[in-house]
Amino acid sequence: MKILILVIALIAAVALPISGQSCSEAAKEVAPDLTAAAKLKYSENLEIAARNAVTQPTADNIIWYARRKGYLGKYKDAVDAITIALKQFPNDARMYRHRGHRYITLRCFDDAIKDFEKAAKLVNGKPDEVEPDGMPNARNIPTSTLQSNIWYHLGLAYYLKGDFKKALAAYKECMKVSKNSDMLAATSHWYYMVLRRLEKNKDAERVLEPFNGDFEVIENADYLKLLRFYRGEVKADALMSEMGEKAETLGNASLGYGLGNWYLYNGDRDKAMDIFRKIVGGNQWASFGYIAAEAELVRKSAVK
Repeated sequence: MKILILVIALIAAVALPISGQSCSEAAKEVAPDLTAAAKLKYSENLEIAARNAVTQPTADNIIWYARRKGYLGKYKDAVDAITIALKQFPNDARMYRHRGHRYITLRCFDDAIKDFEKAAKLVNGKPDEVEPDGMPNARNIPTSTLQSNIWYHLGLAYYLKGDFKKALAAYKECMKVSKNSDMLAATSHWYYMVLRRLEKNKDAERVLEPFNGDFEVIENADYLKLLRFYRGEVKADALMSEMGEKAETLGNASLGYGLGNWYLYNGDRDKAMDIFRKIVGGNQWASFGYIAAEAELVRKSAVK
């Protein structure tokens, strides 16, 4: 009975919006589980960003305002802010990139794809640029770029819809602009999973070649751990133990989805679905691991 209720809830979360409403307007919105200190810090940053956006409504300031909204779980506000700003900045690829991210959070995958496709066209033939971090890593070194984020999230949006062929094309482009170790690890992880879902196993094995014991990252340690798991250097039981009964951290949701997906494309569907249910039983609603697990459970229910 609990599983049936869960499936119904998941279907409702990605259902078509009711008449007259956009997907984002009708979407569910779940605030992140933040510590009091983190919530206070994010709120202070949002207040500063809001003031800057009002006094100097530049594209940069409006984007930061939208990003700060998102960090506090105000995903619809973030979408609305950028939608309004696009009337003034219709050719700023960054706007579409960040709104597309929040469309993914809200499970509006088709809207996300439109935004990322638009952003990809706008940056075509232009030099890439480093994207500043809203939540800096331990070394305070940004690890992604505008173009890598556009292609990465476009691939993810297609992946979440189950369109693995289009996801593959996007991740091939993303590999071209994944220039540092962290971005290469993140892109390679999803690229590998897409190839396995398409049963391109030899191509998938080649993706794993750079990730030996000497490979280091700053922030994408969980993706690197999964890549080493795919190489046979980490055991499934170790990942399962680390994930625990529920995915209560961002890292555990990522590890859990990678592990569950590994069971899925290796033929153990029941084990995979059990792991996916554990992930959506956790509190990482906005994480890509949670969203991907949720999408798998919805697809499973649709097949029956």
